[in-house]
Amino acid sequence: MTLAAAVLALVTIERLCELALSRRNATRLAAAGAVEHGREHYAAIVALHVAWLAGLWLLARDRPVDLAWLGVYLAFEVLRAWVMATLGRRWTTRIIVLPGAPPVRSGPYRFLTHPNYVVVTAEVAVLPLVFGLPWYSLAFSVLNAAVLAVRIRTENAALAPLRR
Repeated sequence: MTLAAAVLALVTIERLCELALSRRNATRLAAAGAVEHGREHYAAIVALHVAWLAGLWLLARDRPVDLAWLGVYLAFEVLRAWVMATLGRRWTTRIIVLPGAPPVRSGPYRFLTHPNYVVVTAEVAVLPLVFGLPWYSLAFSVLNAAVLAVRIRTENAALAPLRR
């Protein structure tokens, strides 16, 4: 197995584990009366991320790995872990709002309104650079920005009543 394939395998395993955790947290939140917002655009987000990772498997599994860019990617994974730890059982890949629960304002949320989307944006851009694919980074960054524009607008609207 090449180093590139090992990196992609670890990213794939991470994503699958995150989906399992998200599903478990979403089930708990729903049982507590939480409401999902933005369901209509969720499939587009999933499709984008599946295409991004599948494309990297096709194009990058045998390419050299730039260790400097890998270090940058790993730094964003530390931020992802901080986001997930801060949100705890409220972390999901969906927009799920528990009525009456105030938005989280600790951890990275003290500094940024949407730190998870900063991480996602960085991951989509940086991982292709690890494999020397700047055009791939740019293409998926543009697509990701379009999806996140809808996502962030939807999330802000869902959280607005709780921020008052």
